[in-house]
Amino acid sequence: MTSRIGVVTFPGSLDDRDTQRAIRLAGAEPVALWHKDKDLKQVDAVVLPGGFSYGDYLRAGAISRFSPVMETIIAEAKSGLPVLGICNGFQVLTEAHLLPGAMLGNNHLHFICRDQKLRVENSATAWTADFAAGQEIHIPLKNMDGRYVADARTLDMLEAEGRVVFRYVAGADEEAGAVPGVGHNPNGSLRDIAGITNETGSVVGLMPHPEHAVESLVGNGRTDGLPFFTSILKRLVSA
Repeated sequence: MTSRIGVVTFPGSLDDRDTQRAIRLAGAEPVALWHKDKDLKQVDAVVLPGGFSYGDYLRAGAISRFSPVMETIIAEAKSGLPVLGICNGFQVLTEAHLLPGAMLGNNHLHFICRDQKLRVENSATAWTADFAAGQEIHIPLKNMDGRYVADARTLDMLEAEGRVVFRYVAGADEEAGAVPGVGHNPNGSLRDIAGITNETGSVVGLMPHPEHAVESLVGNGRTDGLPFFTSILKRLVSA
């Protein structure tokens, strides 16, 4: 039976169709989920895609966190449903307290869009099993509110428990499309954190966009984002 992965569309979502295509390329069935519906249509996992849900009013992801679909997703995620939050989806996950910390505006106060080099710190999550720990990958990044912050105690906990999943690292192309003064860390995220996971590894959030790096013929010519979607497919098949 083909695994079914839901993709939520909020008002202002930009990358839901791209995410559906990535899921299809990985071999799973994408299922469109509407923000006003509580029914998850019996999906096996959920992706919260990038964009500017509800116009990012109040704070990025702050309104989406209270949408009807999130009521169900929060409950199911606490029971083990795998959830991936990409960019705006990561922001929603922090607002929903499915992941600790918060996302603030980039420290340089500019929108940034570039290919970003990451190091995989944790390959044991539901969404990263097809990577190797320490592997360096390139994933497109585009955000205005991408600065991950948390208090020192939370940051120490994430480090100690191996819950930092991705970290920004320097690459030869790090200045491509960058604003002046921006180095390997594109938004000022504390400890260069680009993505984290919950205690069980079922919920992952990251700022870069793996759905934009799944076909060698488009984008940056890399497929470094495809393992996100093949990883969850393998996890679901073996469950």
